[in-house]
Amino acid sequence: MKKMWMVRAGKGAFLIDEFRSRNIVALGWCLGDLTDKSEDDIRLLMEEQNPNESKYTLGIWSSQVIKFRYAIKQGDYVLSYNPSIRKYLLGEIVSDYYFSKEMEESGADYIGGHNDTRDVKWLGEVPRDNLKVSTRNTLGAVSTLFNINEEAKKDILKVFNNKAPVKEDEIEETEDEDVSILKDDIIEKSIEFIKDEVNKLDWDEMQELVAGLLRAMGYKTFVSPPGSDRGKDIVASPDGLGLEDPVILVEVKHRNSSSMGASEIRSFKGALKKTNRGIYVSTGGFTKEARYEAERSEIPIILMDLDRLVKFIIQYYDKFDNDARALIPLTKIYWPL
Repeated sequence: MKKMWMVRAGKGAFLIDEFRSRNIVALGWCLGDLTDKSEDDIRLLMEEQNPNESKYTLGIWSSQVIKFRYAIKQGDYVLSYNPSIRKYLLGEIVSDYYFSKEMEESGADYIGGHNDTRDVKWLGEVPRDNLKVSTRNTLGAVSTLFNINEEAKKDILKVFNNKAPVKEDEIEETEDEDVSILKDDIIEKSIEFIKDEVNKLDWDEMQELVAGLLRAMGYKTFVSPPGSDRGKDIVASPDGLGLEDPVILVEVKHRNSSSMGASEIRSFKGALKKTNRGIYVSTGGFTKEARYEAERSEIPIILMDLDRLVKFIIQYYDKFDNDARALIPLTKIYWPL
C-alpha cells in the first residue's frame, strides 16, 4: 500500500518554490552523503554534528533523516505545504535517495544546505480549507517529516481527485466536535507537560513556586530557611508579617513516590493555631486516610496534590512575579471560539 508523507520545505516553507521547480523534496541536516550509511551511522553523525542538543532532540532528528533515507519508497505520495496560499503540493516519489549539491549551487542563501534529496512528480495542489478538520489537525504536526495516516490520506486524495471540497454539511457536522475534542486533548497534554516541569524542581524550588502562587493570589510570603521549620515551610498573610489574619501556614513535601498519610496531617495540624489556615502540598499525593483527617479538622486544611497545584498555577499564572515565572516558564496559547 502506498504511504503518504509530509516533507516540509524548510522554516516558513522558504524552499517551496525550489521543491516545485526542481521536482524534488529535500532535507537539510548537513550529515553528508548518506547513500552508504546505516541507521546507526546516521544517529552517530547527528550526535557529532549537534553536540549541544539533548538526546531526545537528536532522537527525533535522526528518526526523520532515517525515514527519508530508508522508509520512503518510490511510488509513495508526498505533500509539502505552502502557507502563503494555504495549499498543499501533492506528488509521487519517483527516485531513491540521493545526495545532491544543486540546492547549494543554485545561488540562494540556503541555511545549511538541503542535499538529502528525492525526485518527485508533482500532481497538483490541495487547498487546506477543503479538507476535513480531522485531516487539518493531522497535517498541523510541526515535524519536518512524518507519515500521514490512512484516514487523512484518503481525504486528501478524495479532495484532489474531485477538485472540490468535502460537502459543507459534512464539515459542519464534524467540525465543532472535532475542534472541541482537539482542544480538550491539547489542554490535557499541556497540563501533563506542566506537571513534568514541576516534578523536575528540587525541594527548595518547589517551596519558592508555592510561595509565588500565594503571592499571585494576593498574599505576602515568608519562606523558611533550610533546617527545622516546625511544620511551616511558608507563612502567608496579608501583611507579610503574620500579624494580620488570615495567616496561612504551608507545608511542602516534594516526594513523587510517597503519598502523605493521616499521621503527617495530624502532625501538621498540631502546629496550627485556631486562627490559622493550613495548606499541605504533596506532589506525591495523599492517602484516603489523610484526606479524611483533613476534612474532619476543626482548623481548615487544604490538601494540594500535584494535579491541584498545577491547576492553580494555570489559573493565577498571569499574576505570577518574575521569580515565580522563572521556575516554570509558560506561554499562553489562544484558541478560536
